[in-house]
Amino acid sequence: MTSHIYDMSAQEARMFANIIGALSCGNLNFDVREEVFPDILKLLRADVLASFEWNRRSNSYGNAFIINQDPNNVARYHKWFQYRDPMTEKLRGLRRAAHVEEVISKHDLGKTEFYNDFLARDGMQHGVNLFMQSNGHELADLRVWRYGTRPDFGDREIDLLTIIAPFVRRALSAAPAVSLDVLTERERDVALLVARGCSDKDIARILGIGFATVRTHLGSCLAKLECSNRAEIAAHVSRVSN
Repeated sequence: MTSHIYDMSAQEARMFANIIGALSCGNLNFDVREEVFPDILKLLRADVLASFEWNRRSNSYGNAFIINQDPNNVARYHKWFQYRDPMTEKLRGLRRAAHVEEVISKHDLGKTEFYNDFLARDGMQHGVNLFMQSNGHELADLRVWRYGTRPDFGDREIDLLTIIAPFVRRALSAAPAVSLDVLTERERDVALLVARGCSDKDIARILGIGFATVRTHLGSCLAKLECSNRAEIAAHVSRVSN
């Protein structure tokens, strides 16, 4: 595998080293996608990059980070095309860097609404995707594309992504959890009491509010903290409080 990564200019070799160095920092005080993904795009000699975060509660992709893609087209992906995507779930299941053609041929992809009304609008023809997990938690993905006028990705790009992937995974896993500051004061009270093991009835009694109101606040906590259940809220509170 590693023989392919030697196809790098001196500038690309320095960029590769800087990427690994940045991702290996013990105390990350920057946004990994904003600071590192642009260099990964250049290293892969790609034209377009998109990265989404999977929301387990809504079963959808959101919070896009994009380079050289029309924001209006990305908005259409959020609302419509992610639900008509013939390839991403298959690529996500691989859990490794992979060519799009591993799961769907260019011929078959070219016949889909997803290609003709979404990918083609931004000139995305040749694609490589990387999906990662950490302790069962979905991490931000990495989707890179080349225009149709460019050659397809080869082993070089897969090898580079394969080497970089563990560093990206660790860095994204170390990224700070969503702050409790996104909650209202009452939602925060509910989250803290959930973390203490209180039931909904206990929370209603302690805060002097109705049971239905507790359930409403709990639903907001789940959505804002991107948690799926009470146990995850408790774990999240513990993590950001330490």
